[in-house]
Amino acid sequence: MKTEVILAELQFKAVRSSGAGGQNVNKVSSKVVLTFDLKNSQALTVEEKEWLLAKLANRLTSEQILILNCDKDRSQLKNKTIVTKRFLELINKSLIVPKKRKASKIPRSVIEKRIKAKRNLSEIKQNRRKPHF
Repeated sequence: MKTEVILAELQFKAVRSSGAGGQNVNKVSSKVVLTFDLKNSQALTVEEKEWLLAKLANRLTSEQILILNCDKDRSQLKNKTIVTKRFLELINKSLIVPKKRKASKIPRSVIEKRIKAKRNLSEIKQNRRKPHF
């Protein structure tokens, strides 16, 4: 993954924020909408694209475009840095390939301990019974 190339491929759009905020909300376009076209990206290899398609399937549009919003701050510049950072973290986290699990053998001492506990419980229950003559 080439971070510089990916950052160049990002498209930003400033939109008016929703919700409470008085006159500032009505005048200033501080909300930032980030769009990233995964299908036409030159920064990712084919394998990385397939991996991201699988991991981010529920976040992508039908045209394989990722859309992220940020309206946390009143400043458009801060919102842009926040959404860019969030995008990079999302991509990096999605590209991590989990290690394959190796099946481990149960140690002999653990097996013997379990069988000994079962035998002990069995003896206790046997001693509770009435004697059979």
